[in-house]
Amino acid sequence: MSFSTAVKTCFRKYATFSGRAARPEYWWFVLFIILGSMVAAALDGALFGTRYVETAPGMTEMQTEGPINTVFSLGTLIPGLAVGWRRMHDTGRSGLFLLYPLIVMVGMGSFIGFVAGFEPLLSGDLSALVAGVSGLVIAVAMIVLVLSPLLVLWWLTRPSQAGANRYGPHPYGAAA
Repeated sequence: MSFSTAVKTCFRKYATFSGRAARPEYWWFVLFIILGSMVAAALDGALFGTRYVETAPGMTEMQTEGPINTVFSLGTLIPGLAVGWRRMHDTGRSGLFLLYPLIVMVGMGSFIGFVAGFEPLLSGDLSALVAGVSGLVIAVAMIVLVLSPLLVLWWLTRPSQAGANRYGPHPYGAAA
């Protein structure tokens, strides 16, 4: 599959989360998104200039998102998720595995909020015990948070399952 064929396929299957996508289709589309974002950012800079936002007294931070880049990002969000979902199907996994890092982040945020909510109610040694245990749980969760995107990336690089699987036939017809 060529670069242009992959991009056309992903936009033709704009919101199709069923079926399978071979490695070339996914990775060519990822390259398209990266290159398109760079071009859109350059156009934003050339047409609208560089905007600076003051984040604290005496400190400035460059804001790079302009209208062209924002429209491009929004236009490629759904097909990017769809092709990633289909890519997971091609390796024999549910598309939900693509959201694994997001699930870890939501879980960590919920746990931190839960523990922080009980802090005013606790006092004495029990408070130190809860703080110690929750600190350990948060440390383990941070390790999982760092590793989970790498695991998803590894899954996305796996070869296609030969022949048909429960998500559909092989993307190229016969097994490669």
